[in-house]
Amino acid sequence: MTAELHRRHVLQTAAALASTLPATAADAQAVGKAGDFDFLTGEWRIKNRQLKNADTGEWIEFDGEATVVSILKGVVSVEELRIPARDFSGMGLRVLDIEQKVWKDYWVNAKSGALGSEGVPGVFSDGAGVFDSVDPARPSEIWRGVWDQITPTSCRWYQAVSKDGGKTWQDNWIMAWTRI
Repeated sequence: MTAELHRRHVLQTAAALASTLPATAADAQAVGKAGDFDFLTGEWRIKNRQLKNADTGEWIEFDGEATVVSILKGVVSVEELRIPARDFSGMGLRVLDIEQKVWKDYWVNAKSGALGSEGVPGVFSDGAGVFDSVDPARPSEIWRGVWDQITPTSCRWYQAVSKDGGKTWQDNWIMAWTRI
């Protein structure tokens, strides 16, 4: 088995196992549907821009790449993210709770091998997928991940934080994805 076939097999197996993870609705207006993440399926090159210092506005830039598969008729999307310059890799796992119509976004860092969170809830609306999470220890701090600028050959993901309950936002990571 080639390395690429092995990688795809591992991604598909992980997604099949993860599809049994519980998800709960965070939004009564949820409209999530199978296939929302199909735009992400494929091979990608990624230009990362990450805020290094919020006080000075200093950003760092680095390249990445990803392989994404959609399985279970679009109910699960599995992403393997690789950032060779940082010796980093991880897996994004998005699972749709069909009944609740809410996506849950999970993360696994390859260094720990552990599921990183309970899953961040989100939905797609008006061409963008918005995923918000709140740290119970800091309830006025909201973390937001957004998928937008979606075309057949590109998309963007960015992360922002609000420390005032959503009144203002500070972008801290921007990923420009280009299909290979």
